[in-house]
Amino acid sequence: MRRRRKVDQNNADNWLTTYSDMVTLLLAFFVLLFSFSEIDAQKFRSIMTSFQGGTGVLNGGTTLELEQNIESLEDTLEGDLESLKDLLEEYADSVGLGPEIILSIEERGLVIRFMDKVLFDSGKAYLRPESVEILSSIAEILNMDEFNDRLIKVEGHTDTVPTGNSSEFPTNWELSSARATNVLRFLVEKKGIDGDRISSSGYSYYRPIAPNDTAENKQKNRRVDIVILRSSYEEMEPK
Repeated sequence: MRRRRKVDQNNADNWLTTYSDMVTLLLAFFVLLFSFSEIDAQKFRSIMTSFQGGTGVLNGGTTLELEQNIESLEDTLEGDLESLKDLLEEYADSVGLGPEIILSIEERGLVIRFMDKVLFDSGKAYLRPESVEILSSIAEILNMDEFNDRLIKVEGHTDTVPTGNSSEFPTNWELSSARATNVLRFLVEKKGIDGDRISSSGYSYYRPIAPNDTAENKQKNRRVDIVILRSSYEEMEPK
């Protein structure tokens, strides 16, 4: 009888040990998922310093410390985008283009939206002479030490009006792509933005911000967006 009780006690202890290991592994797994989706490798290492000891067991109070570290990192990332937004808004207002350059912080990051004819003439993909100075000033801000590690996407958009099947731009796909590419080339070739932190895409009229049912709404949809990505979206970009 005594031997059986001893065996039962050992089995109970083994079960508790296995359960404890499983809970610790699950916690580590979810922390990894969070870190890979929200922060870069350097910030992930900062979070991992919240773990105490090497036995897989967290000391008391570590959960609170981990939450505080995560909140602090999120505040830092959000603060960077807010600072960049403030600088760009100040510049847009200074050159009288406040209504034409719209800035907003969205899920993907900071969107710099150039409306209609700020950069291009109707149906054209060559940068207007006036737009060169605008893009040059924005490039200087994007190359500042505080922001020069951010990934950038340049996205071209059109309305639903056909291009007229011209040989240069048979459809709005070619027009939107050419506009985005020309902005990218200017930023890389003329203003020194690293080519490995920027990409371009053309979306034709398939990602409107307003219904293409009036002249005013179509004007809103003719745009080029420069998106400064959040760290979580940088992980989705090809290396």
